[in-house]
Amino acid sequence: MATVSIYLNFMGNTEVAFEFYKSVFGTEYSHPIDRMGDAPADDEMGTGLSEEDKNKVMNVQLPILGGVQLMGTDMLESMGHELVQGNNISINLQTDNKEQAEELFNKLSAGGKIEAPLKLEFWGDWFASFEDKFGVRWMIIAPDQAAS
Repeated sequence: MATVSIYLNFMGNTEVAFEFYKSVFGTEYSHPIDRMGDAPADDEMGTGLSEEDKNKVMNVQLPILGGVQLMGTDMLESMGHELVQGNNISINLQTDNKEQAEELFNKLSAGGKIEAPLKLEFWGDWFASFEDKFGVRWMIIAPDQAAS
């Protein structure tokens, strides 16, 4: 079933922020926190990270209200990431299949800035991130049916 979530970026304090949100909403993480060090060494994300960066949050998911998931990640200064007003939140569309993801990606990203084109990622999902022509940040994730 397709879902929508809110994705938040932090500069190194994602875990602290999510512990706070967890206490506010009284819920538990959907699954254990994924760390930057969990990325394969041959992936761009897993190449040359310091021990400190390897412990940073790659992905955390917390159900809040009405079936909405609050998701988050740490931006890495060592990878040139900089947190500025506007890049700290994205609308995340989790589609049922790659075809729906491609259609939404092509339509929403038209005239915008693509950060990561839709491609199959090491964790097993199709993923894309971009800013639309109005400056709204989006992420699209679809399951890889070939792996199912």
